[in-house]
Amino acid sequence: MVSDQHILQATIEVLSGDFSAALDVIADKAGINRRTLYRRYKDRDQLILACKKEMMLICKEAMNLAYNSERQPLKQLERMLYAGIDCNYKYAFLNNLQQREQPKLFSDHDKDDLNDNVKVKWRELIIALQKEGVINKEITVHWVFFLFDGMISTTITAMASGDVDINDIKRYAWYSFARSIGIILK
Repeated sequence: MVSDQHILQATIEVLSGDFSAALDVIADKAGINRRTLYRRYKDRDQLILACKKEMMLICKEAMNLAYNSERQPLKQLERMLYAGIDCNYKYAFLNNLQQREQPKLFSDHDKDDLNDNVKVKWRELIIALQKEGVINKEITVHWVFFLFDGMISTTITAMASGDVDINDIKRYAWYSFARSIGIILK
């Protein structure tokens, strides 16, 4: 029997490449028939919601681990960028979903869960680095987020292309992102 994890993984891989892909394509990728897919998930929306929850959990854990792996704010930010890159197509899938839903970047609900919410930690990190003068204060937190998000997406695309040496890609991503927000690297 095929596990839910396997189905969700196949769904994410398919929808990351073509968000409008038919359920038949997803079922084929998972190695099951469409009827089996419908027994597990009543419709496309339920399947996408299950994927979103799974990927949010995985990416959230990776970002929290990156954040907690360092004490220095600049290193925390760098490690969080790398964690987003390491999430690869999972991050791209979530990003694709969020762009479709167009939620507020930081909602009131985000503030309720300060210890576990990656967005709040990330936001506070940016504010602290701006207060220290490490990040340009003229750039809004929202703009920095869009640059961060865009750099992860760009890096994932570059990785998939095979045109950039995989050994250099994170270094290029950090250098480009850091410079775009006014960080001077030594």
